[in-house]
Amino acid sequence: MLHRLYQWTLAKAAHRHAEWWLIAFSFLESSFFPIPPHPLLGLMCLARPNKALRYGIVCTVASVAGGLLGYAIGHFLFEAVGVSLLNWLGLTQSFPKAACYLRDYGAEIILVKGATPIPFKLITITAGFIGLPLFTFIWASVLSRGMQFVLVGALFWKFGAPIKVYLERYLGWITAAFAILVVGGVLAAGMLGGGSGKANDTCSRATMEQIVGR
Repeated sequence: MLHRLYQWTLAKAAHRHAEWWLIAFSFLESSFFPIPPHPLLGLMCLARPNKALRYGIVCTVASVAGGLLGYAIGHFLFEAVGVSLLNWLGLTQSFPKAACYLRDYGAEIILVKGATPIPFKLITITAGFIGLPLFTFIWASVLSRGMQFVLVGALFWKFGAPIKVYLERYLGWITAAFAILVVGGVLAAGMLGGGSGKANDTCSRATMEQIVGR
């Protein structure tokens, strides 16, 4: 079923309203849709490199907007909707660790997520549940999503279709390096402000009962 959904999603790259499909998938993926928008974005950029930067920006904005829906689910509807949603997505076991680390690190975790395969929907729902400041959530999400989507669009726009081979090979390293630079700056600012920057060592062993009960 997931494979068919993936192929159905990719087929939208050739649709005459492909950009609207990209917006829809980017928005929904941030809270519950299981297929990430990266493959669709890549195909659209490959087909029209002159619009690739636009696609990257549109994908970023839609993803952050969708993240607000995930945040709202975690903040207002966690027991009614969030718990079932996490279970359906197979993210229930990851939730306690995510909540613990988000409480300790905040924006840094969202930024680092931009260079990792951690589902963004896990971050958005968790951020809402723990009550991460909304402004912090938004600016960190913009940077995190932009690390992937705008970067892909900018590279296709600048270098055209031939960049596809290099993106497939090195995009993970590029986004990881950018994330390290951004997070390093955040940590440095925190140390200058007197923050400890230390995470709770028990986060790796956090349980749902501990997180929900706090």
